[in-house]
Amino acid sequence: MSDFWSLLRTTTPARIGLGRAGTALTTRAVLEAGAAHALARDAVHLPLDVEPLLEELRGLGLGEPAAIASAAPDRATYLTRPDLGRTPAPGVVDELHSPGQCDLAVVLADGLSAAAVTTHAVPLLRSLLPLLDAATAVAAPVVATQARVALGDHVGAALGARLVLVLIGERPGLSSSDSLGAYLTWQPRPGRLDSERNCVSNIRPPAGLDHDTAARTLAALMAGARHLGATGVGLKAGALERPAIGETQIGTHI
Repeated sequence: MSDFWSLLRTTTPARIGLGRAGTALTTRAVLEAGAAHALARDAVHLPLDVEPLLEELRGLGLGEPAAIASAAPDRATYLTRPDLGRTPAPGVVDELHSPGQCDLAVVLADGLSAAAVTTHAVPLLRSLLPLLDAATAVAAPVVATQARVALGDHVGAALGARLVLVLIGERPGLSSSDSLGAYLTWQPRPGRLDSERNCVSNIRPPAGLDHDTAARTLAALMAGARHLGATGVGLKAGALERPAIGETQIGTHI
């Protein structure tokens, strides 16, 4: 029986075949679950270290990155008032500038896992940028703290972007505390619906989607968005050439 479960455990991060000690779980299983829960809690509360991230972004050659904050003044408020995380702090987007209408605005948001953004956002961009058409005008990146996905709509609108890409830390679980989500929205503006976005989720190699595969999917989504003039359920339904089964996870959720 132990060999049976050992083989299955190699195929999933889920906790299966944990065994029993009397009527309870084994001590090891309880301790491992407690440790995973602690990692998830830490991921939610750990603040984003903005300055090193800005320095990494400068190395991409996209211009001087900016740092902004949402209307949530602290982490406790952010967690209890999602609406404030979707709204920029007063005046911050007024300071964002673009030399003209750009094709793509990129927002790196802490979300519910700063570790995900710190670990995966810049490597993903390094994989994505060479896949874009040479004529694609990419605005200088924006780092947003206490932020949720819809904050990118405000940033994209301020920069006059045709598309906004929000790279954000996803809600941690007991098997992943550093999962990155990438949300793409056509013609961003405040008030965009969740159904008007596409999402590539669970970007966290080696256990999740690798950076190169996620980048190829995002590049294809961007091409489909330009062709269709939209993102969201319409693009998901048919405008994107379907990738190989098992390569990607594409959705339209928040």
